Amino acid sequence: MNNIVVKNATWIIVCKIVQAVISLVLTMLTARYMGPSNYGLINYAASIVTFVVPIMQLGLNNILVREFISQPDKEGEIIGTAIVMSVISATCCIIGIISFSLIVNAGEKEVTIVCGLYSIMLIFQGVDLIEYWFQYRYLSKCTAIVSLLTYVVVSGYRISLLITSRSIFWFAITNVLDYFIISLSLLIIYKSIGRAKLRWSFAMAKRLIKTGKYYILSGLMVTIFAQTDKIMLKIMVNDAETGYYAAAINCVSATSFVFAAIIDSMRPWILTNKQKNIEKYKNSIIQLYSIIVYMALSVSLLITIFSNSIIEFLYGEKYLTSIKVLQILAWYTTFSYYGGAKDIWILAEGKQNYLVILNTSGAVMNIILNIMLIPQFGACGAAIASLFTQFYTNIIMGFIIKPLRENNNILLKALNPMNLKSCVTYITSRKFID
Repeated sequence: MNNIVVKNATWIIVCKIVQAVISLVLTMLTARYMGPSNYGLINYAASIVTFVVPIMQLGLNNILVREFISQPDKEGEIIGTAIVMSVISATCCIIGIISFSLIVNAGEKEVTIVCGLYSIMLIFQGVDLIEYWFQYRYLSKCTAIVSLLTYVVVSGYRISLLITSRSIFWFAITNVLDYFIISLSLLIIYKSIGRAKLRWSFAMAKRLIKTGKYYILSGLMVTIFAQTDKIMLKIMVNDAETGYYAAAINCVSATSFVFAAIIDSMRPWILTNKQKNIEKYKNSIIQLYSIIVYMALSVSLLITIFSNSIIEFLYGEKYLTSIKVLQILAWYTTFSYYGGAKDIWILAEGKQNYLVILNTSGAVMNIILNIMLIPQFGACGAAIASLFTQFYTNIIMGFIIKPLRENNNILLKALNPMNLKSCVTYITSRKFID
């Protein structure tokens, strides 16, 4: 199983590297073509849609792998029920997004249309929950290849939009095509190799809601302090300032697929160890934290050093304001990626109820800081607010909330350089330390 986890992550990372290179070029061309204002508008729409994703997912993205492990004989029932629930929720969210835009952006017809078009992706993102079955089966090779091929096709569509000088509305539906092709392809593959037939179960729906309910509000709170900055920049300042901030965010997120691949690949292994071998479970958590934290710190340092070159190369002189923003946000990702890894420990230990307290306090902190800092410092103020919020939520609150202190102690063990050395050893030898 150890080698399977490594191979699983390797496939994801390799395919995502190719995607990242293509994305780098497209992001550069699209941002230059649109300019800060339109680029800010499309990211504003993206933020609003991202805002409701936790509601659409109903917390299912956090619990499906564990459900597969605990109920292997009900695979089809679990994923079939999850998809139906998410599609219904997605439809309600789309209506909510359009209504929100009509009220908040009254008189701005273009903004409402862009938000409406962009939000259609939620339906196919709900179907895309089937990806977690592939994670559970260590078949991320399939999802990685499908994702890469889809991205190549959709990138060709984006390039055609640039060549033909299409309006912003055409760009708003590119993510819809992305998720549509991926979800349809994965469903077809599942039909070919999956043993269980997809089906709905009311009893299963009740179980999934009961287990995932803590993640709905906590996920919404995470989204608030991840996306509120862009929305508040748009409302309190202007589209251009939102564009500068979005450019910096896109730079620091360029390597997120590596961290996501590692976390997603180790999740089923860690949860299985929790049931079978506590000692291996503890070691695997330490190994995950060590990899994520040290990699994130290294990436943050490199981005800070080369921030000027990164912004000038990708976005040009129009986005020079983004340089200072990038230097601040570079360190935000270290705590953000650690937070993603920490959620596995919280799920394994059954402490989901603390997520509401944890993330609600973070959301409140972020909003307060944005209100204080954005009027005076603009995009840089939003960046400072995001950085402190991530540190506060993932580190400080871990000491304040007594049941979560154990996790902070695990983090301190993971920071031991000897643990990093052992992680490097198992990666290069394709063998985990037991």
